Amino acid sequence: MDEIEPKKKYITWQVLALMDFVTVIGFDDIIYNFQNQGMAVVFSWIVLLFAYVLPYELMVGHLGSAFSKDGGGLSSWMRHTSGDVWGYLTAWCYWVASLPYLVDVANSMVVSFFWIIMGNGNIEDKLSRATFALLTAAITILFIFFQHKFTASLQVLSIVGGGAMFIMTILFVLMTFAGLFNGAPIATQPMNWHTFIPKFDLHYFSTIGLLIFAMNGAELVAPYVSEMKDGKKDFPKAMMALALMTAFLTIFGSFAIGVFFDANHLPNDLKMNGSYYAFLALGQQFHMGKVLLYIFAVTQAIYMGAQLAMLLDGGTRIFLSDTAKKFLPKALTKTNKQGLPINGYWLTTGICTFVLASSAFLPAINDIFNWLLNINGIVSPFVTCFIFVAFLRVRFNSDKYPSEYTYIKNKPWAIIVGFWCLLITALGTIFSIFPQDATPGTSKYTHELILNVVVSVSLMGLGVILPLIAKYQRKKTA
Repeated sequence: MDEIEPKKKYITWQVLALMDFVTVIGFDDIIYNFQNQGMAVVFSWIVLLFAYVLPYELMVGHLGSAFSKDGGGLSSWMRHTSGDVWGYLTAWCYWVASLPYLVDVANSMVVSFFWIIMGNGNIEDKLSRATFALLTAAITILFIFFQHKFTASLQVLSIVGGGAMFIMTILFVLMTFAGLFNGAPIATQPMNWHTFIPKFDLHYFSTIGLLIFAMNGAELVAPYVSEMKDGKKDFPKAMMALALMTAFLTIFGSFAIGVFFDANHLPNDLKMNGSYYAFLALGQQFHMGKVLLYIFAVTQAIYMGAQLAMLLDGGTRIFLSDTAKKFLPKALTKTNKQGLPINGYWLTTGICTFVLASSAFLPAINDIFNWLLNINGIVSPFVTCFIFVAFLRVRFNSDKYPSEYTYIKNKPWAIIVGFWCLLITALGTIFSIFPQDATPGTSKYTHELILNVVVSVSLMGLGVILPLIAKYQRKKTA
Protein backbone atom coordinates (compact mmCIF):
# COMPACT_ATOMS: atom_id res chain seq x y z
CA MET A 1 0.00 0.00 0.00
CA ASP A 2 1.24 3.50 -0.89
CA GLU A 3 2.50 5.61 2.00
CA ILE A 4 0.07 8.37 3.00
CA GLU A 5 1.45 11.77 3.91
CA PRO A 6 -0.39 12.86 7.09
CA LYS A 7 -0.34 16.62 6.36
CA LYS A 8 -1.08 16.47 2.63
CA LYS A 9 -4.52 17.59 1.46
CA TYR A 10 -5.98 14.87 -0.71
CA ILE A 11 -8.79 15.22 -3.26
CA THR A 12 -11.85 13.16 -2.35
CA TRP A 13 -13.75 11.22 -4.99
CA GLN A 14 -16.83 13.41 -4.42
CA VAL A 15 -14.87 16.60 -5.17
CA LEU A 16 -13.20 14.99 -8.19
CA ALA A 17 -16.59 13.96 -9.56
CA LEU A 18 -17.82 17.56 -9.30
CA MET A 19 -14.62 18.89 -10.90
CA ASP A 20 -15.11 16.50 -13.81
CA PHE A 21 -18.83 17.18 -14.09
CA VAL A 22 -18.37 20.86 -14.93
CA THR A 23 -15.97 19.95 -17.76
CA VAL A 24 -18.01 17.05 -19.15
CA ILE A 25 -21.54 18.42 -19.44
CA GLY A 26 -23.08 21.87 -19.28
CA PHE A 27 -26.31 23.66 -20.08
CA ASP A 28 -25.14 24.61 -23.57
CA ASP A 29 -24.42 20.95 -24.40
CA ILE A 30 -28.09 20.18 -23.81
CA ILE A 31 -29.20 23.12 -25.96
CA TYR A 32 -26.90 22.23 -28.89
CA ASN A 33 -28.12 18.67 -29.13
CA PHE A 34 -31.75 19.62 -28.58
CA GLN A 35 -31.65 21.74 -31.74
CA ASN A 36 -30.09 18.83 -33.64
CA GLN A 37 -32.61 16.18 -32.58
CA GLY A 38 -35.52 17.83 -30.77
CA MET A 39 -37.26 15.76 -28.08
CA ALA A 40 -35.83 12.62 -29.69
CA VAL A 41 -32.54 13.58 -28.03
CA VAL A 42 -33.97 12.21 -24.75
CA PHE A 43 -34.03 8.77 -26.39
CA SER A 44 -30.47 9.30 -27.67
CA TRP A 45 -29.21 10.37 -24.23
CA ILE A 46 -30.74 7.31 -22.53
CA VAL A 47 -29.37 4.83 -25.10
CA LEU A 48 -25.91 6.40 -25.18
CA LEU A 49 -25.71 6.69 -21.39
CA PHE A 50 -26.11 2.94 -20.92
CA ALA A 51 -24.54 1.70 -24.16
CA TYR A 52 -21.64 4.16 -24.32
CA VAL A 53 -21.16 6.76 -21.56
CA LEU A 54 -21.24 4.43 -18.55
CA PRO A 55 -18.77 1.95 -20.15
CA TYR A 56 -16.58 4.85 -21.33
CA GLU A 57 -16.37 6.49 -17.90
CA LEU A 58 -15.73 3.17 -16.15
CA MET A 59 -12.99 2.37 -18.67
CA VAL A 60 -11.44 5.71 -17.74
CA GLY A 61 -11.75 4.57 -14.12
CA HIS A 62 -9.93 1.34 -14.97
CA LEU A 63 -7.12 3.22 -16.77
CA GLY A 64 -6.84 5.74 -13.95
CA SER A 65 -6.51 2.88 -11.49
CA ALA A 66 -3.94 1.04 -13.63
CA PHE A 67 -1.78 4.16 -13.98
CA SER A 68 -2.61 5.78 -10.64
CA LYS A 69 0.92 7.16 -10.15
CA ASP A 70 1.05 8.77 -13.57
CA GLY A 71 -0.01 12.41 -13.94
CA GLY A 72 -0.15 12.69 -17.73
CA GLY A 73 -3.63 11.37 -18.41
CA LEU A 74 -4.50 9.99 -21.84
CA SER A 75 -1.14 10.71 -23.50
CA SER A 76 0.63 8.84 -20.66
CA TRP A 77 -1.73 5.88 -21.04
CA MET A 78 -0.95 5.69 -24.77
CA ARG A 79 2.77 6.14 -24.17
CA HIS A 80 2.84 3.30 -21.65
CA THR A 81 0.78 0.96 -23.81
CA SER A 82 1.90 1.88 -27.34
CA GLY A 83 5.23 3.73 -27.10
CA ASP A 84 6.54 7.31 -27.18
CA VAL A 85 5.45 8.07 -30.75
CA TRP A 86 1.83 7.23 -30.03
CA GLY A 87 2.09 9.13 -26.76
CA TYR A 88 3.18 12.22 -28.67
CA LEU A 89 0.51 11.83 -31.38
CA THR A 90 -2.15 11.44 -28.70
CA ALA A 91 -0.91 14.52 -26.87
CA TRP A 92 -0.90 16.51 -30.12
CA CYS A 93 -4.37 15.37 -31.21
CA TYR A 94 -5.79 15.96 -27.75
CA TRP A 95 -4.36 19.47 -27.63
CA VAL A 96 -5.17 20.52 -31.18
CA ALA A 97 -8.70 19.10 -30.90
CA SER A 98 -9.31 21.54 -28.06
CA LEU A 99 -8.53 24.57 -30.24
CA PRO A 100 -11.79 24.67 -32.25
CA TYR A 101 -13.56 24.47 -28.90
CA LEU A 102 -11.30 27.25 -27.64
CA VAL A 103 -12.46 29.48 -30.53
CA ASP A 104 -16.05 28.42 -29.86
CA VAL A 105 -15.65 29.42 -26.19
CA ALA A 106 -14.32 32.84 -27.26
CA ASN A 107 -17.36 33.16 -29.55
CA SER A 108 -19.61 32.33 -26.63
CA MET A 109 -17.95 35.03 -24.53
CA VAL A 110 -18.76 37.62 -27.20
CA VAL A 111 -22.39 36.45 -27.22
CA SER A 112 -22.62 36.53 -23.40
CA PHE A 113 -21.22 40.07 -23.25
CA PHE A 114 -23.73 41.15 -25.89
CA TRP A 115 -26.61 39.76 -23.80
CA ILE A 116 -25.25 41.47 -20.66
CA ILE A 117 -24.99 44.84 -22.44
CA MET A 118 -28.01 44.73 -24.76
CA GLY A 119 -30.34 42.34 -22.93
CA ASN A 120 -31.30 40.52 -26.14
CA GLY A 121 -29.92 38.16 -28.79
CA ASN A 122 -30.05 40.48 -31.81
CA ILE A 123 -26.31 40.20 -32.32
CA GLU A 124 -26.59 39.76 -36.10
CA ASP A 125 -28.47 43.07 -36.38
CA LYS A 126 -25.82 44.96 -34.41
CA LEU A 127 -22.52 43.31 -35.42
CA SER A 128 -21.06 42.45 -38.79
CA ARG A 129 -19.33 39.13 -39.36
CA ALA A 130 -15.97 40.92 -39.44
CA THR A 131 -16.63 42.66 -36.13
CA PHE A 132 -17.75 39.40 -34.53
CA ALA A 133 -14.58 37.65 -35.76
CA LEU A 134 -12.35 40.50 -34.57
CA LEU A 135 -13.93 40.49 -31.11
CA THR A 136 -13.45 36.72 -30.91
CA ALA A 137 -9.81 37.04 -31.97
CA ALA A 138 -9.24 39.92 -29.53
CA ILE A 139 -10.59 37.91 -26.59
CA THR A 140 -8.45 34.90 -27.56
CA ILE A 141 -5.24 36.92 -27.93
CA LEU A 142 -5.97 38.87 -24.74
CA PHE A 143 -6.23 35.64 -22.75
CA ILE A 144 -3.14 34.15 -24.40
CA PHE A 145 -0.88 37.01 -23.37
CA PHE A 146 -2.33 38.03 -20.03
CA GLN A 147 -4.02 35.10 -18.36
CA HIS A 148 -0.75 33.50 -17.13
CA LYS A 149 -0.16 36.59 -14.95
CA PHE A 150 -3.33 35.87 -13.04
CA THR A 151 -3.14 32.08 -12.81
CA ALA A 152 -4.12 31.86 -9.13
CA SER A 153 -7.09 34.21 -9.60
CA LEU A 154 -8.28 32.29 -12.66
CA GLN A 155 -8.22 29.01 -10.74
CA VAL A 156 -10.61 30.61 -8.22
CA LEU A 157 -12.61 31.99 -11.15
CA SER A 158 -12.85 28.48 -12.58
CA ILE A 159 -14.21 27.08 -9.32
CA VAL A 160 -16.69 29.95 -8.93
CA GLY A 161 -17.79 29.89 -12.57
CA GLY A 162 -18.05 26.10 -12.75
CA GLY A 163 -19.93 25.86 -9.46
CA ALA A 164 -22.32 28.66 -10.45
CA MET A 165 -23.01 27.05 -13.84
CA PHE A 166 -23.73 23.73 -12.13
CA ILE A 167 -26.18 25.46 -9.75
CA MET A 168 -27.87 27.39 -12.59
CA THR A 169 -28.36 24.22 -14.62
CA ILE A 170 -29.85 22.26 -11.73
CA LEU A 171 -31.98 25.29 -10.84
CA PHE A 172 -33.38 25.41 -14.37
CA VAL A 173 -34.46 21.77 -14.23
CA LEU A 174 -35.99 22.05 -10.75
CA MET A 175 -37.84 25.32 -11.52
CA THR A 176 -39.16 23.87 -14.79
CA PHE A 177 -40.70 20.90 -13.01
CA ALA A 178 -42.02 23.18 -10.27
CA GLY A 179 -43.76 25.20 -12.98
CA LEU A 180 -45.27 22.04 -14.48
CA PHE A 181 -46.66 20.99 -11.10
CA ASN A 182 -48.31 24.43 -10.91
CA GLY A 183 -50.01 23.95 -14.28
CA ALA A 184 -47.52 25.58 -16.67
CA PRO A 185 -48.05 24.55 -20.33
CA ILE A 186 -45.65 22.38 -22.37
CA ALA A 187 -44.56 24.00 -25.65
CA THR A 188 -43.79 20.74 -27.47
CA GLN A 189 -46.98 19.09 -28.66
CA PRO A 190 -48.03 16.36 -28.99
CA MET A 191 -46.08 15.02 -26.01
CA ASN A 192 -46.30 11.24 -26.49
CA TRP A 193 -43.99 8.30 -27.04
CA HIS A 194 -43.68 9.01 -30.77
CA THR A 195 -42.22 12.44 -29.94
CA PHE A 196 -39.17 10.76 -28.38
CA ILE A 197 -38.41 8.34 -31.24
CA PRO A 198 -35.68 9.61 -33.62
CA LYS A 199 -35.81 9.45 -37.40
CA PHE A 200 -32.76 7.36 -38.23
CA ASP A 201 -31.46 9.18 -41.32
CA LEU A 202 -28.17 10.79 -42.36
CA HIS A 203 -28.94 13.95 -40.39
CA TYR A 204 -29.48 11.94 -37.20
CA PHE A 205 -26.24 10.00 -37.56
CA SER A 206 -24.33 13.20 -38.38
CA THR A 207 -25.31 14.54 -34.94
CA ILE A 208 -23.96 11.58 -32.94
CA GLY A 209 -20.46 13.07 -32.86
CA LEU A 210 -21.71 16.22 -31.12
CA LEU A 211 -23.50 14.04 -28.56
CA ILE A 212 -20.22 12.24 -27.87
CA PHE A 213 -18.43 15.59 -27.69
CA ALA A 214 -20.98 16.77 -25.12
CA MET A 215 -20.38 13.77 -22.88
CA ASN A 216 -16.66 13.09 -23.26
CA GLY A 217 -13.87 14.66 -21.24
CA ALA A 218 -13.98 12.37 -18.18
CA GLU A 219 -10.27 11.69 -18.69
CA LEU A 220 -9.44 15.39 -18.12
CA VAL A 221 -9.20 14.80 -14.37
CA ALA A 222 -7.00 11.72 -14.74
CA PRO A 223 -3.85 13.68 -13.73
CA TYR A 224 -5.47 14.29 -10.33
CA VAL A 225 -5.62 10.57 -9.51
CA SER A 226 -2.13 10.90 -8.00
CA GLU A 227 -3.50 13.53 -5.59
CA MET A 228 -6.11 11.18 -4.11
CA LYS A 229 -5.54 9.26 -0.88
CA ASP A 230 -6.41 5.95 -2.56
CA GLY A 231 -6.70 6.69 -6.27
CA LYS A 232 -6.95 3.04 -7.29
CA LYS A 233 -10.26 2.70 -5.42
CA ASP A 234 -11.59 6.25 -5.30
CA PHE A 235 -11.06 7.33 -8.93
CA PRO A 236 -13.53 4.71 -10.27
CA LYS A 237 -16.06 5.89 -7.64
CA ALA A 238 -15.76 9.43 -9.03
CA MET A 239 -16.44 8.08 -12.54
CA MET A 240 -19.58 6.26 -11.35
CA ALA A 241 -20.85 9.42 -9.63
CA LEU A 242 -20.09 11.39 -12.80
CA ALA A 243 -22.18 8.99 -14.88
CA LEU A 244 -25.18 9.40 -12.54
CA MET A 245 -24.96 13.22 -12.59
CA THR A 246 -24.61 13.22 -16.37
CA ALA A 247 -27.68 11.01 -16.71
CA PHE A 248 -29.79 13.30 -14.52
CA LEU A 249 -28.81 16.50 -16.29
CA THR A 250 -29.03 15.29 -19.90
CA ILE A 251 -32.36 13.45 -19.62
CA PHE A 252 -34.29 15.85 -17.39
CA GLY A 253 -32.54 18.91 -18.82
CA SER A 254 -33.55 18.02 -22.37
CA PHE A 255 -37.15 17.43 -21.28
CA ALA A 256 -37.12 20.81 -19.53
CA ILE A 257 -35.96 22.51 -22.75
CA GLY A 258 -38.92 20.89 -24.54
CA VAL A 259 -41.25 22.54 -22.02
CA PHE A 260 -40.21 26.04 -23.17
CA PHE A 261 -39.43 25.38 -26.85
CA ASP A 262 -41.61 23.65 -29.42
CA ALA A 263 -39.30 20.91 -30.65
CA ASN A 264 -41.14 20.93 -33.98
CA HIS A 265 -40.48 24.65 -34.62
CA LEU A 266 -37.17 25.66 -33.05
CA PRO A 267 -35.49 29.07 -33.45
CA ASN A 268 -32.73 29.04 -36.05
CA ASP A 269 -30.30 30.59 -33.57
CA LEU A 270 -31.04 28.17 -30.72
CA LYS A 271 -27.43 26.92 -30.50
CA MET A 272 -26.12 30.46 -30.13
CA ASN A 273 -28.87 32.06 -28.02
CA GLY A 274 -30.95 29.14 -26.72
CA SER A 275 -29.52 29.16 -23.20
CA TYR A 276 -30.43 32.82 -22.79
CA TYR A 277 -33.89 32.34 -24.30
CA ALA A 278 -34.48 29.49 -21.85
CA PHE A 279 -33.61 31.51 -18.73
CA LEU A 280 -35.55 34.50 -20.06
CA ALA A 281 -38.64 32.29 -20.50
CA LEU A 282 -38.14 30.70 -17.06
CA GLY A 283 -37.86 34.11 -15.40
CA GLN A 284 -40.99 35.36 -17.14
CA GLN A 285 -42.93 32.27 -16.06
CA PHE A 286 -42.05 32.97 -12.43
CA HIS A 287 -42.68 36.75 -12.80
CA MET A 288 -39.00 37.60 -12.32
CA GLY A 289 -38.53 39.56 -15.54
CA LYS A 290 -34.96 39.37 -16.85
CA VAL A 291 -33.31 38.67 -13.49
CA LEU A 292 -32.53 35.01 -14.23
CA LEU A 293 -31.37 35.95 -17.72
CA TYR A 294 -28.78 38.43 -16.45
CA ILE A 295 -27.61 36.08 -13.68
CA PHE A 296 -27.09 33.36 -16.28
CA ALA A 297 -25.37 35.72 -18.75
CA VAL A 298 -22.85 36.84 -16.11
CA THR A 299 -22.34 33.22 -14.99
CA GLN A 300 -21.79 32.19 -18.61
CA ALA A 301 -19.20 34.94 -19.16
CA ILE A 302 -17.24 33.93 -16.04
CA TYR A 303 -17.53 30.22 -16.84
CA MET A 304 -16.39 30.67 -20.44
CA GLY A 305 -13.54 32.97 -19.38
CA ALA A 306 -12.25 30.39 -16.92
CA GLN A 307 -12.56 27.64 -19.54
CA LEU A 308 -10.69 29.75 -22.09
CA ALA A 309 -7.83 30.38 -19.67
CA MET A 310 -7.59 26.71 -18.70
CA LEU A 311 -7.63 25.56 -22.34
CA LEU A 312 -5.00 28.07 -23.42
CA ASP A 313 -2.51 27.74 -20.61
CA GLY A 314 -2.99 24.20 -19.33
CA GLY A 315 -3.31 22.57 -22.73
CA THR A 316 -0.29 24.34 -24.19
CA ARG A 317 1.92 23.57 -21.18
CA ILE A 318 0.95 19.89 -21.07
CA PHE A 319 1.56 19.39 -24.78
CA LEU A 320 4.90 21.22 -24.76
CA SER A 321 6.21 19.16 -21.85
CA ASP A 322 9.50 17.23 -21.75
CA THR A 323 7.79 14.15 -23.16
CA ALA A 324 7.01 15.90 -26.44
CA LYS A 325 10.22 17.90 -26.83
CA LYS A 326 12.10 15.41 -28.97
CA PHE A 327 9.22 15.41 -31.46
CA LEU A 328 9.02 19.22 -31.76
CA PRO A 329 11.09 21.89 -33.54
CA LYS A 330 13.40 23.70 -31.13
CA ALA A 331 11.54 26.99 -31.52
CA LEU A 332 8.39 25.51 -29.99
CA THR A 333 10.20 24.30 -26.88
CA LYS A 334 11.63 27.74 -26.14
CA THR A 335 10.48 29.26 -22.84
CA ASN A 336 10.59 32.79 -21.47
CA LYS A 337 11.88 33.98 -18.07
CA GLN A 338 8.73 32.71 -16.37
CA GLY A 339 9.24 29.26 -17.89
CA LEU A 340 6.25 29.65 -20.22
CA PRO A 341 6.33 28.22 -23.78
CA ILE A 342 5.97 31.61 -25.50
CA ASN A 343 6.25 30.23 -29.04
CA GLY A 344 3.69 27.61 -28.13
CA TYR A 345 1.26 30.44 -27.47
CA TRP A 346 2.09 31.83 -30.92
CA LEU A 347 1.35 28.42 -32.43
CA THR A 348 -1.96 28.40 -30.55
CA THR A 349 -2.74 31.87 -31.92
CA GLY A 350 -1.89 30.80 -35.45
CA ILE A 351 -4.04 27.67 -35.39
CA CYS A 352 -6.98 29.51 -33.79
CA THR A 353 -6.67 32.23 -36.44
CA PHE A 354 -6.70 29.57 -39.17
CA VAL A 355 -9.85 27.98 -37.71
CA LEU A 356 -11.57 31.34 -37.31
CA ALA A 357 -10.56 32.54 -40.80
CA SER A 358 -11.90 29.30 -42.30
CA SER A 359 -15.38 30.29 -41.17
CA ALA A 360 -15.18 33.86 -42.49
CA PHE A 361 -17.01 33.18 -45.75
CA LEU A 362 -20.07 31.59 -44.15
CA PRO A 363 -23.16 33.75 -44.75
CA ALA A 364 -24.08 34.79 -41.19
CA ILE A 365 -22.78 35.01 -37.60
CA ASN A 366 -25.16 32.21 -36.60
CA ASP A 367 -23.64 29.98 -39.31
CA ILE A 368 -20.12 30.78 -38.06
CA PHE A 369 -21.12 29.95 -34.48
CA ASN A 370 -22.80 26.68 -35.50
CA TRP A 371 -19.96 25.53 -37.76
CA LEU A 372 -17.29 26.20 -35.13
CA LEU A 373 -19.36 24.21 -32.67
CA ASN A 374 -19.99 21.33 -35.06
CA ILE A 375 -16.30 20.94 -35.99
CA ASN A 376 -15.86 19.78 -32.39
CA GLY A 377 -18.13 16.85 -33.19
CA ILE A 378 -15.45 15.61 -35.61
CA VAL A 379 -12.11 16.22 -33.89
CA SER A 380 -13.17 15.55 -30.29
CA PRO A 381 -14.63 12.03 -30.83
CA PHE A 382 -11.59 11.21 -32.98
CA VAL A 383 -9.33 11.86 -29.98
CA THR A 384 -11.66 9.90 -27.68
CA CYS A 385 -10.89 6.84 -29.82
CA PHE A 386 -7.44 6.76 -28.19
CA ILE A 387 -9.04 6.05 -24.81
CA PHE A 388 -10.55 2.82 -26.08
CA VAL A 389 -7.32 1.86 -27.85
CA ALA A 390 -5.47 2.29 -24.55
CA PHE A 391 -8.13 0.29 -22.69
CA LEU A 392 -7.94 -2.55 -25.23
CA ARG A 393 -4.14 -2.64 -25.00
CA VAL A 394 -4.40 -2.83 -21.21
CA ARG A 395 -6.98 -5.64 -21.30
CA PHE A 396 -5.10 -7.63 -23.94
CA ASN A 397 -2.04 -7.39 -21.64
CA SER A 398 -3.77 -7.45 -18.25
CA ASP A 399 -0.81 -9.21 -16.58
CA LYS A 400 1.48 -6.38 -17.63
CA TYR A 401 -0.94 -3.63 -16.49
CA PRO A 402 -2.55 -4.72 -13.19
CA SER A 403 -5.36 -2.59 -11.83
CA GLU A 404 -7.06 -2.62 -8.44
CA TYR A 405 -10.33 -1.66 -10.12
CA THR A 406 -11.26 -3.84 -13.08
CA TYR A 407 -14.03 -2.89 -15.45
CA ILE A 408 -15.66 -6.20 -16.49
CA LYS A 409 -13.52 -8.94 -14.99
CA ASN A 410 -14.38 -11.30 -17.86
CA LYS A 411 -11.59 -10.48 -20.32
CA PRO A 412 -13.36 -11.45 -23.59
CA TRP A 413 -16.45 -9.40 -22.66
CA ALA A 414 -14.28 -6.45 -21.66
CA ILE A 415 -12.56 -6.56 -25.04
CA ILE A 416 -15.91 -6.77 -26.88
CA VAL A 417 -17.24 -3.74 -25.00
CA GLY A 418 -14.00 -1.87 -25.69
CA PHE A 419 -14.28 -2.54 -29.43
CA TRP A 420 -17.98 -1.56 -29.31
CA CYS A 421 -17.18 1.86 -27.80
CA LEU A 422 -14.32 2.34 -30.27
CA LEU A 423 -16.67 1.54 -33.19
CA ILE A 424 -19.39 3.94 -31.97
CA THR A 425 -16.85 6.74 -31.51
CA ALA A 426 -15.22 6.17 -34.90
CA LEU A 427 -18.60 6.14 -36.68
CA GLY A 428 -19.64 9.29 -34.80
CA THR A 429 -16.46 10.97 -36.05
CA ILE A 430 -17.01 9.93 -39.67
CA PHE A 431 -20.72 10.86 -39.84
CA SER A 432 -20.04 14.24 -38.20
CA ILE A 433 -18.17 15.30 -41.33
CA PHE A 434 -21.59 15.81 -42.94
CA PRO A 435 -22.96 19.31 -42.07
CA GLN A 436 -25.80 19.38 -39.54
CA ASP A 437 -27.19 22.89 -40.00
CA ALA A 438 -27.34 23.11 -43.78
CA THR A 439 -29.59 21.51 -46.41
CA PRO A 440 -27.91 18.96 -48.72
CA GLY A 441 -27.45 20.31 -52.23
CA THR A 442 -27.08 23.94 -51.17
CA SER A 443 -23.89 25.97 -51.55
CA LYS A 444 -23.68 26.37 -47.76
CA TYR A 445 -23.80 22.58 -47.30
CA THR A 446 -21.00 22.09 -49.85
CA HIS A 447 -18.93 24.87 -48.30
CA GLU A 448 -19.26 23.45 -44.77
CA LEU A 449 -18.51 19.91 -45.98
CA ILE A 450 -15.26 21.11 -47.62
CA LEU A 451 -14.36 23.09 -44.49
CA ASN A 452 -15.00 20.06 -42.26
CA VAL A 453 -12.58 17.92 -44.26
CA VAL A 454 -9.88 20.56 -44.82
CA VAL A 455 -9.80 21.88 -41.24
CA SER A 456 -9.90 18.43 -39.60
CA VAL A 457 -7.15 17.00 -41.82
CA SER A 458 -5.02 20.16 -41.41
CA LEU A 459 -5.26 20.12 -37.61
CA MET A 460 -4.29 16.49 -37.30
CA GLY A 461 -1.79 16.53 -40.18
CA LEU A 462 0.30 19.32 -38.64
CA GLY A 463 1.07 16.96 -35.75
CA VAL A 464 2.83 14.64 -38.22
CA ILE A 465 4.78 17.44 -39.91
CA LEU A 466 6.30 18.88 -36.72
CA PRO A 467 8.29 15.70 -35.80
CA LEU A 468 9.67 15.61 -39.36
CA ILE A 469 10.93 19.18 -38.93
CA ALA A 470 12.45 18.24 -35.55
CA LYS A 471 14.15 15.19 -37.11
CA TYR A 472 15.58 17.36 -39.89
CA GLN A 473 16.93 19.84 -37.31
CA ARG A 474 18.64 17.05 -35.35
CA LYS A 475 20.30 15.69 -38.51
CA LYS A 476 21.44 19.17 -39.47
CA THR A 477 23.12 19.79 -36.12
CA ALA A 478 24.57 16.26 -35.80
